[in-house]
Amino acid sequence: MNKTILVTGPDLDPSAVAMLAEHGFKAVHTPPYADSVVISELLKSTGAVGIVSRMGRLDESVMASAPHLRVISKHGVGVDNIDLEAAARRGIPVLAATGANAVSVAEHAIALLLATVKRILPLDAGLRAGRWEKPGFSGREIAGATLALVGMGAIAQATGHIAKGLGMELAGYDPFAGNAVFESLGVVRYTALEDMLPKADVLSLHCPLNDQTRCLLNAGTFALMPKGAYVINTARGGLIDEAALLASIEAGHLAGAGLDTFAVEPPKADHPFFAENRIVLSPHIGGVTREAGARVGVEAVRGILQFLDGGQVPTERIANRKQLEAANTVSGQI
Repeated sequence: MNKTILVTGPDLDPSAVAMLAEHGFKAVHTPPYADSVVISELLKSTGAVGIVSRMGRLDESVMASAPHLRVISKHGVGVDNIDLEAAARRGIPVLAATGANAVSVAEHAIALLLATVKRILPLDAGLRAGRWEKPGFSGREIAGATLALVGMGAIAQATGHIAKGLGMELAGYDPFAGNAVFESLGVVRYTALEDMLPKADVLSLHCPLNDQTRCLLNAGTFALMPKGAYVINTARGGLIDEAALLASIEAGHLAGAGLDTFAVEPPKADHPFFAENRIVLSPHIGGVTREAGARVGVEAVRGILQFLDGGQVPTERIANRKQLEAANTVSGQI
């Protein structure tokens, strides 16, 4: 068997590289955000049997060019950059490093929340520009406010845990999570998103991007939120109708937003968010910490090695299990 793993990105944590080497594998890297042609060419030239998916899309054309490809492992949990059905038709499981970056992303969600609600960046900019804006300023306490979580996975749970330490009340919506998840954190469960939105002083997104969740937050849903509410997104940019978000902030309904993700990444230089100081932005780096990078890299590589060695792959890590079952390509490992 070929012993090459393609990493779609310029680096991988040394601990993950060492794990590959221990099993006789080597990693080959693409440039950042390589397009399908570059990824396909590298798959062909290296004969890689596995992919650690970091940056760039893995679509039908990429997989069609690599009949030797056996497994894809996401460096994280968001798999919207991978064509799950195309992988399933070829019997390729798509694995996710579930929970490995939860703490880092949760910390970043809270950092965006604090920076946005406390107006840290515009106040800093004003002071540096020679303005002393204390007269007439009125801030807002976070303690006692309700943080509404959309999705109750590992990242949402870690975010809720930190928020409780700040004295926030918690609400949550996730039709797929069990009651125990909500009860363990004292989260008030809502069975309809529309019922939770009017309670959301701060709304934080922690759900996957798919056909059902694309533009989940839009003009209609923003209108249901309280005047002066905030939106935090460390999940996927496509969950939000960006034009509607900007319009709601400019109209004074929403007070601001903290965003680590964009509908198109990287965003264009003239993206309208850049001109709005009530929106705090970061370049999708919530999970990019030394600690999370090591955990995610190791889990991504572990999944590949486990599958290639014929081991049993945990069900919760297989992002395209349903598609594999529908395509009748499930092996005994899944």
